[in-house]
Amino acid sequence: MAINWYPGHMHKAQKEIKEILPQIDIVIEVCDARLPFSSENPMITEIRGDKPLIKILNKSDLADADVTQLWLAYLKSQQKVDAIALTTDNPAVAKSIPALIRKMLPNKDQQGKQINAMIMGIPNVGKSTLINTLVGKAKAKVGNEPAVTKGQQRIKLEEGLYLYDTPGMLWPKIINENSGYRLAVTSAVKDTAYDHDDIAFFAAQYLLEHYPKRLIERYKLEPLPETEIEVIEAIGRLRGCVRSGGVVDFHKASAILINEIRDKTLGAISFETPALIEDETKHFIELEAEKVAEREARKLKRGRGRKNKR
Repeated sequence: MAINWYPGHMHKAQKEIKEILPQIDIVIEVCDARLPFSSENPMITEIRGDKPLIKILNKSDLADADVTQLWLAYLKSQQKVDAIALTTDNPAVAKSIPALIRKMLPNKDQQGKQINAMIMGIPNVGKSTLINTLVGKAKAKVGNEPAVTKGQQRIKLEEGLYLYDTPGMLWPKIINENSGYRLAVTSAVKDTAYDHDDIAFFAAQYLLEHYPKRLIERYKLEPLPETEIEVIEAIGRLRGCVRSGGVVDFHKASAILINEIRDKTLGAISFETPALIEDETKHFIELEAEKVAEREARKLKRGRGRKNKR
């Protein structure tokens, strides 16, 4: 799935982040606990170098608790990385972040040197809300639409500890196509960037494989449909999304499923596990390599053709 949404301020933000990074001691990345891989920005890995990283799995109350524990263990196993899960209704955990920052930078903290942290995250992941929780007042702009924050802010968290806020950034190309669908399902991108039907079909297929009981309980699907199309059609008939002639309005039925995922009506759901992502990453890297090889082969063929014409 291609997401065609990369506003100009995001490109500008990427440039500004690279310029200020030499002054930064530690990076904080806010991710969506439902999709810790798909909601991380691969550019952060590239630009942070060997700086310590704190991964915040935000909105963990919307995610499958068992899967979140798998992700925390996975992330903490990486070098210079720590991770914590946050919920939208437990500010006490969020307020432990300054202490964690100091713990990861013991030399600076003991010497009384100023610590500069940078907080980053894709749009609509809850970064601004987290900042406001940390400072105890509305320093960061907050909204329920992606891309509300459009400029850097420098915020004093406590004595000797400063936080640099950055706009939420997506990236121009998503190699793992499934990540695009997951971002759309969880509203990390604007609704105009994708088709509701497409992401509903993706979500329905995932729920069939990983959370079939949720579908049965919520939509009284007995027997359980075998395909994602049948799931959407069953939801449409159950909710009266039927046009004249008895034809299901798939767009309306799709919107019902997506909205009930987003508002937790279907319960806490995680859309990826570390094992699933490792398998998908391997697959899409191989696929990308094949595409590159095909392009190179076509270039070579065109080059030979030009030589033969001379």
